[in-house]
Amino acid sequence: MLIGVGNYQNLPTEFSLPGPANDLVAMQRLLTERLGFDSASIRVLKDGQATRAEILSSMNGWLVDATKPGDRVYLYFSGHGLQVKDADGDEADGLDEAIAPADIAAGETDWQGAVLDDEIDAVLERLKGRAVTVVIDACHSGTISRSLSEDIKKPIDGARFLPRPDAKPVEQALTRGLRIDLALVDKPKLVDAGVTAWSAAAPYQVAWDDVRLPTADRHGVFTAAFVAGQTGDAADGNGNGLTSNAELLGYVKAQSASYCALQEQCGNLDPQLEGRPEALGDSAMVPEKRDADGSGQGAYTITPNAAVPSYQAANPIDAVGDIIGKSEAGDVMLSIDKPTTMKAGEVFKLTVNSHTAGNLLIFDVNSQGNATQIFPNEFAQKITTLAPDVPLTLPDEYYGFDFEASGEGDGIFVALVVSDAVDLSDLAPISRGLKVEVDARETLSEIIARLQKNWTEDLDTRGIHWSVGTLRYRVE
Repeated sequence: MLIGVGNYQNLPTEFSLPGPANDLVAMQRLLTERLGFDSASIRVLKDGQATRAEILSSMNGWLVDATKPGDRVYLYFSGHGLQVKDADGDEADGLDEAIAPADIAAGETDWQGAVLDDEIDAVLERLKGRAVTVVIDACHSGTISRSLSEDIKKPIDGARFLPRPDAKPVEQALTRGLRIDLALVDKPKLVDAGVTAWSAAAPYQVAWDDVRLPTADRHGVFTAAFVAGQTGDAADGNGNGLTSNAELLGYVKAQSASYCALQEQCGNLDPQLEGRPEALGDSAMVPEKRDADGSGQGAYTITPNAAVPSYQAANPIDAVGDIIGKSEAGDVMLSIDKPTTMKAGEVFKLTVNSHTAGNLLIFDVNSQGNATQIFPNEFAQKITTLAPDVPLTLPDEYYGFDFEASGEGDGIFVALVVSDAVDLSDLAPISRGLKVEVDARETLSEIIARLQKNWTEDLDTRGIHWSVGTLRYRVE
């Protein structure tokens, strides 16, 4: 079900958005050409068709009643997001996030006729057992408009939010200091229900039409990147022919940041992905490079016990890049004091050098998909923050032993440097022994999922600052 609203029946023309019409065309092509949906299974609600009554009727009928457990369900919205007064008391800030149907209208103190997050949650609850993807290219934190415009009741060209009709100027710091629940994407019950949810912006950020383009050619900045990342191989950071969800997120974040850097009023822009951590390494679409019989048992493997098949890299070493998703920018560099092809039993040291300060995690992932936590470890529990551009070599004299190449086959060292004070102690305990092996996919997925969250300790909304470096090696 694809919904796009650029023209609003009861709003002045300056609130119109040209982008949603083009977004619908791009998304329909993505669903049919890359994601395997039949055109007959797609319902499109555009502009005047997308009234509140029709949206809710189609959600409950088209998406729920006409599907069954095991089906794939896709819900997409492009248009204005907004906030209205919370009626049932389930929002900490007193405001419900919502999307704006074509017939939304401004009341004396609030918007009338919005489709609330609670109503969408109820639909998603009824879709349990399906593989559900929700994609929202809209802003759900409309009060940010107070800091964007001198006249807080007027729209800004390209911004996909509706300021509240009774919005009043407040101190920007106070406004940004509020914590908002981005209802469509970060409620745990949606994750538990098997929902994968994408959003164009984080709380207190604004989604945008691309104002660099002529009006008739505009599209959502997020939607354009989201489609492009699944159409070619631009988002396939490790070049293994599989574009994972994590790689797609990294791509749309990079494209959004590039756009924002050129727009004075944009600020930060961090698209969001919420879902099961173990799905980060799953392909965002059916991979093209498969066995002749289409089984996907060669370079890719079908995720076990899934109601709807998803695909992962069969090679655990390749899977590391798919799970991390973030392109290596040279911020973290790894090296060993031996050639990267070693003999079993050969002693070596590992050196990491980071351009940024932060807490360091290092994992050694082998070809069987097992990971050993090299740092921190039981011998290095008194740890200070890694200093920028100061190499750290492991093991040093403090350890009293050396690393020794063992087994046969390929392996990869993975170093994560986390600059913000993110608590990962439950996922990577300081006291974990060097002989303890963990499942690489599971452990890295849990860590990366946490690093993809927003940093909420500053007044500005932004992503957590972290960097990654890897080094492949081989033992013969």
